[in-house]
Amino acid sequence: MAGEPQADCLFCKIVAKEVPATIVRETESAVAFRDINPQAPTHVLVIPKVHYPDAASLAAGEPGAAAEILRVAGEVAAEEDVTGSGYRIVFNTGSGAGQTVFHAHAHLLGGRGFNWPPG
Repeated sequence: MAGEPQADCLFCKIVAKEVPATIVRETESAVAFRDINPQAPTHVLVIPKVHYPDAASLAAGEPGAAAEILRVAGEVAAEEDVTGSGYRIVFNTGSGAGQTVFHAHAHLLGGRGFNWPPG
């Protein structure tokens, strides 16, 4: 069921502290932690504590949680000192877009230049 923890979800296990992660910020409804395979000097994942498979379903089901992800990402960007040089927030949706963990999450990337278009 949407919003409920999933026993087979890696990110639900991180939220439950069953799987270790390098947490950089935690709020009542979100957790931000370092990506184990960083694609930039700053690469932090920001996830809701509730389980939704992707950003669109999170926004439809719990818009406040979706907004919290963006707010926390901005705070982490400031803490990581990447706001001046710029940063990127990415939501991959679906395996064709590179999503490998089907728990809504944002990638906060910074600390290097980014080309456009991505990919």
